[in-house]
Amino acid sequence: MRGKNFKVRFFIFLAVATFAFLRKCSQEEVNPYTGKKQAISLSPDEEITIGLQSLPNMEQQHGGLYPNEQYQNFVDQVGHKLVNNSIAKTTPYQYDFHLLADKNTINAFALPGGQIFITYALFSKLENEDQLAGVLGHEIGHVLGKHSNERITNANFWKVLAMGSSAIDLGSVAQQYGQGQLLKNGRGDELESDDLGVKFMIDAGYNPEEMIGVMQILKTAAGPNRVPEFQSTHPDPENRIEKIKASIKKYRNQ
Repeated sequence: MRGKNFKVRFFIFLAVATFAFLRKCSQEEVNPYTGKKQAISLSPDEEITIGLQSLPNMEQQHGGLYPNEQYQNFVDQVGHKLVNNSIAKTTPYQYDFHLLADKNTINAFALPGGQIFITYALFSKLENEDQLAGVLGHEIGHVLGKHSNERITNANFWKVLAMGSSAIDLGSVAQQYGQGQLLKNGRGDELESDDLGVKFMIDAGYNPEEMIGVMQILKTAAGPNRVPEFQSTHPDPENRIEKIKASIKKYRNQ
């Protein structure tokens, strides 16, 4: 009897796994902005909804917005200059740029649909407008790269395997962003966003070499005890610099 029950459970699992796999394959499409084939389950409107729902929580976690209207306007100006001079302008996303009050966490990140953040801790270390453009261009790259969408789709694939449910609860996804569970990008996503950021900088008239300066700032901030690349989801800054140099050469020769 026990063996029979095991067989029944096994065939149920096999059926669910087959359904999940076929469903994920059916979601694969070519990203029109990068040419990369990805499993995508959310429409642009759904991405925007998740980003807007997650926005208040993300601001609260980092102490709200930095209380300097001049600095915020500067971030807005650079961010929208990048958008308006690149392929980002042709996308349906709603780009908003937020300078967070957090003076301790050196970070920048993007939510699905175009909500982009930079902490004051990182902003205060940047040496010029071009470096700010490098940071924001990289984050715009995450939005166009649909990296969050792909991550949500992959997470839902495992949810289907575990629970047999295929529906995506946008409110639950937004809550996971608020808890930081879906913010981490893989190494490939980071490198792709660096590449796109270089292109956006060149298109907007910024000096792309300054993105190398940003990498140096991140390397210095991490200190001598930074996590080795193979243990981290982010590529080592030195490796990113080499890739950035290759991207600069590629786009300048186009």
